[in-house]
Amino acid sequence: MNKATLPRALKLSGLVLAVASMTLAAGVQAQTSSNPGTGRGLYAPGASYIGFNAGRSNFKNLGNGTGIFGASNRDTSYSLSGGTYFNDNFGVELGYSAFGRVNRAGGTTDAEGINLGLVAKAPLGDQFNLLGRVGTTYGRSNVSSAPGSGVAGGRASGFGLSYGVGAEYAFNTNWSGVLQYDEYNINFANSGRSKISTTSVGLRYRF
Repeated sequence: MNKATLPRALKLSGLVLAVASMTLAAGVQAQTSSNPGTGRGLYAPGASYIGFNAGRSNFKNLGNGTGIFGASNRDTSYSLSGGTYFNDNFGVELGYSAFGRVNRAGGTTDAEGINLGLVAKAPLGDQFNLLGRVGTTYGRSNVSSAPGSGVAGGRASGFGLSYGVGAEYAFNTNWSGVLQYDEYNINFANSGRSKISTTSVGLRYRF
């Protein structure tokens, strides 16, 4: 992420963390006495979590315009999230994702977003869960490009569909590791929505 977008990212991160903290506090109050030592009980009704993921983003669906401009499709991505479960299988999650910056069309392209969605889990054994997520992302993008590249520069924002799948392994009653694949539909200046995907690994802490 470049210096110009860093203050905006910090503001969005602060907003996400504040809302996640309120979500987690509510989850703690509603938490049941279910055994949290297994993959099923780790997220008993009312259980909440925060998580951090890092990985690689893929901008390849955007294209590079025309001409002989060099391009890079991937960059480092990260996400912060917080969620709570309504019952043994379904819950809600709020998060912030930074997709990084890539070289494209003689300039650069970067994007970020705030995510809100429904999450689901399917326990497989005592410590292993399959995960799913579907919802919306309020994304913001910034594109700079060279004249004659055929790619319009500018800023854009708006809501788009986002979804993902993953797997989770519980190390103990509080900590788990996750592997996730997610896709986000982000608005770009004068070109509509385009898909950015991320593959990431991370840690979750249960409250």
